[in-house]
Amino acid sequence: MTVATGSELVRVAAVQAAPVFLDRRATTDKAVTLIGEAADQGANLIVFPEAFVPAYPEWVWRVRPWDERSTALQARLFDQSVIVGSRTTEVLAGAARERGVFVSIGVNERAERSTALFSTQLLFGPDGSLLGRHRKLMPTGAERLVWSMGDGSALEVSSTSIGRVGTLTSWENYMPLARAALFAQGVDLYLAPTWDSSDVWPATLRHVAKEGRVFVIGANSLLRGSDIPEHLPYRAELYGGEEDWLALGNSAIVGPEGDVLAGPLQREEGVVYADVDVQTARTARHQFDPFGHYARPDVVRLLVDIEPRSPVSFAGTPDD
Repeated sequence: MTVATGSELVRVAAVQAAPVFLDRRATTDKAVTLIGEAADQGANLIVFPEAFVPAYPEWVWRVRPWDERSTALQARLFDQSVIVGSRTTEVLAGAARERGVFVSIGVNERAERSTALFSTQLLFGPDGSLLGRHRKLMPTGAERLVWSMGDGSALEVSSTSIGRVGTLTSWENYMPLARAALFAQGVDLYLAPTWDSSDVWPATLRHVAKEGRVFVIGANSLLRGSDIPEHLPYRAELYGGEEDWLALGNSAIVGPEGDVLAGPLQREEGVVYADVDVQTARTARHQFDPFGHYARPDVVRLLVDIEPRSPVSFAGTPDD
């Protein structure tokens, strides 16, 4: 669907696809192929689901913390996770550069010299530069078995040639103050990658879009038991076949009045597209801007600490 006001249109795309489970290189290759296919359809911004490379760690909802199954799968995830600045991110950056598109993709990020993993959404520009790295602030429930928490430095909105782009991952979108931090920065294109494929998720996207008067691009995971490779440890014990739906999808794109422009796509791989005009969102905020003319800072205010937080700081000068 097209939203036009006479300004330049931007084609946004939400990718709904299954990863090659816990195989970083193969999943990256699949992402490159999907970037090319979406670019061939005229997409300017291509959004992948949460933790797409090398896969969302779905087993955390099926095992007990730190049992032998959890330990074995965590080791495989750690081995196949992504270090920013590695060959994997270079390949993804190259795909964005080759096609001249913006790419937002979820990865299991592995911090260098640490065992910490993060659910991270990377944003690459059409020149291949890394424009944003959003680490999920609060892993949900059993996700804390594998992922560490991000910090306020991830609550950034990137000013780009297609509009101001910001991201909240999955249930961060249920955190009103996190949403407010993006709204206050004038976000136009609000990215909401997730694993959640519940029937209420499209309603969440609609609420966020209407609340912030933004375009929301919701890219959801799709995965069945049959996508889990036979050689995976404890595969037969934990997973079934095609009828074992781990994630159903529900990718959708929503306009600033809460109107569904495309999707939701369910139970199949595909790409959801919409042509949008960011000026439509900015015009909608003339009516309601929660951090502009509709704000009441004399009554309620938000403090956002954007300082990066490291578990250790080194002081002093080392000896020669």
